[in-house]
Amino acid sequence: MFSGLWINLPVKDLEQSKAFFTEIGFSVQAVGDGVRVVIGDKESTVMLFEESRFQSFTHHEVRDAEKATEVLFSIGAKSKDDVDSLINKVKQAGGKIYGEPAESEGWLYGAGFVDLDGHRWNILYMDMERMPQ
Repeated sequence: MFSGLWINLPVKDLEQSKAFFTEIGFSVQAVGDGVRVVIGDKESTVMLFEESRFQSFTHHEVRDAEKATEVLFSIGAKSKDDVDSLINKVKQAGGKIYGEPAESEGWLYGAGFVDLDGHRWNILYMDMERMPQ
């Protein structure tokens, strides 16, 4: 019945966002008047559109992501090193870190960052062998 799910995200500068997501290691490709960002082995897709284009098909105002959070994008990591690696790439690419890499609850290891447009992301490694039952 359904073929999948992708997320559409407004950005201020499509080329800067394309460069940012490329620099942090995601697969990025132009698609029509947007940019497709592919994340992970399961190829989760985030489509980036200039704010004006995004607003034209949502028929809704775009909020300032620097002032409010409507959604938190979560990325699953395969190891603690993958968490650390991505956060280092984000720092080099000009993103902001709101949560440095740290362990939590004895089985979670993660960090959080903000992209160039203020959207919040986190990356999380879950050690399933240590997860409480």
